[in-house]
Amino acid sequence: MAKQHAPGFLKIVTDAKTRVKECTIDDVRARQAAGETFILVDVREESEFAAGHVPGAVHLGKGVIERDIESKIPDPATPLVLYCGGGFRSALVADTIQKMGYTNVISMDGGWRAWTEKGLPTEK
Repeated sequence: MAKQHAPGFLKIVTDAKTRVKECTIDDVRARQAAGETFILVDVREESEFAAGHVPGAVHLGKGVIERDIESKIPDPATPLVLYCGGGFRSALVADTIQKMGYTNVISMDGGWRAWTEKGLPTEK
């Protein structure tokens, strides 16, 4: 069962989603299969990332990404696909880092939950 989110949280997510691009799990898999170059960024909490993540993903948690992204990913034109547990936090992060000047940012709708429900590869 999906987590029930508070109305205030859903309001800011809905607002952020008006300004960010989203993609599906299948879109990400197709880009990977085509050999496209992009950085997959897991924005979940450190404990969530440690418990399992998409192979090759880098961890920049929502709580610190604004502070750390410029040193970890200095080129604001770098193609980024962000994911979280279900696609809500990643939309918020995408909106925020776009305001910081990152221009090639996509939020993966469905996030980790959809990835694992499809039985796709994971790593710890």
